[in-house]
Amino acid sequence: MSTYDLLLKNGYVVDPGSKLEGRYDVAIAGGKIEKIAEHIDGTKADEIIDAGGHCVLPGIIDLHTHMSGDFGGRYAHKMVAEVGVTTVLDMAGPIDSSVSMAANYGTGVNVACIHMVRGNVTIEGEDPSREAIHAFLDKALLAGALGCKILGGHYPLTAAATARIIEVANERQAYVGFHAGTKDTGSNIDGFLEAVNLAAGHALHIAHINSYCRGQVRDPLAEANQAVAALIDNPNITSESYISPFNGTSAQCAGGIPESNVTKTCLKAGGYAADEPGMEQAILKGWAFVNIPEGGRVVLKAGPEARDFWRANATAANVSFPINPADSRLRLATAKRPDGSFAVGAISTDGGGIPRNSIIDMGLSLVKLNALTLREFAVKTSLNPAASLGLKSKGHLGLGMDADITVVDLETQKAVMSFVNGRPVMYKGLVVGRGAQFITTAAGKQAIADAGITPLVVDLAESDFYTRARK
Repeated sequence: MSTYDLLLKNGYVVDPGSKLEGRYDVAIAGGKIEKIAEHIDGTKADEIIDAGGHCVLPGIIDLHTHMSGDFGGRYAHKMVAEVGVTTVLDMAGPIDSSVSMAANYGTGVNVACIHMVRGNVTIEGEDPSREAIHAFLDKALLAGALGCKILGGHYPLTAAATARIIEVANERQAYVGFHAGTKDTGSNIDGFLEAVNLAAGHALHIAHINSYCRGQVRDPLAEANQAVAALIDNPNITSESYISPFNGTSAQCAGGIPESNVTKTCLKAGGYAADEPGMEQAILKGWAFVNIPEGGRVVLKAGPEARDFWRANATAANVSFPINPADSRLRLATAKRPDGSFAVGAISTDGGGIPRNSIIDMGLSLVKLNALTLREFAVKTSLNPAASLGLKSKGHLGLGMDADITVVDLETQKAVMSFVNGRPVMYKGLVVGRGAQFITTAAGKQAIADAGITPLVVDLAESDFYTRARK
């Protein structure tokens, strides 16, 4: 009888959690890391894969994706698996759709979700009471969500209601994310600084810090430096940023006007009117790229074909603009606190079903530029995100940890294979994984099991998301 289920031979292992870096073999048994050594006897393994010439990393965790039917739908799971991601946080849901997509189209990737707070859609009005917020969270948590996300930049609530949601979520020890912006501010550096103040020391995940550093108020680099300073001064804030030049928003219009405030801002930034005719011109002239399903994934397209797709769907489509300046993206990806830890804790994508799943290809460019070391890359793409979600058995390759692994080619800057709990998810670009494991709280365990998905229960009170706010 074999000792190991799988043996990865000859890979260059980089694992900041166990402070390991070098050429090692990695043995897996029962879905766990069983042994790491310079040489492990292959006769003791059921299966051997040669990882020679490649880098073996803890499984990539994307702390900001969109996996529901509203954003990429059935294609999102395939799209993240193709690029070597092993765990995702769906930052919006809606939770019922996120669970359904995982149940029907899962590719073996671990999924968590925080349910969207959108006034007059998922909660009554734009100034909900504490009672309404508690009722909202009751429903979301029982459905399997880890907590909630305030969609302020797109669909703002009052500042007072936003503060109440953060406070109530903290009382409940639920995860709470925020796309900064309220009725008083926008999705810009002023909105970000307002978000920090509204948190009032409570735990809060402010999404995609780069989105507030696009030069709407000041120079983009000056805005990035201001954001970094605020994050250093407020360790209660969990954060991530993405490196893609493209954002993602809604192209849906009502009464001839885009529903999302972010979309209006992007149109104006490109010199187009913030209305339906302006959107059409932006699509035709290559400023707005419609997200279109094609060939089993979602792609970006502009021009007449994209305009026709948008019209055929009565404007109910997603759209991306090349709105993110390079200087602020690079600053936020690499900025550090005085103690050497990262000011922005994670590299994310805001991707999933939005086609910009670029953690590995763009993140490894920072390594080639010597802006990050490989170990630092692994910190920002696995160790830190796992801690934020309370995933105590993920994020590094220590003995007994879950065998979530991403193997990358440093030359091509692409993932070549990935594993979750020792099971293959992707091999040489082909997605082979099936099913899903859904990360939830004790309140949502039954709903996830009832959906036919394996629940992975976490205690957020012990996660870095909350412990950092208590320091």
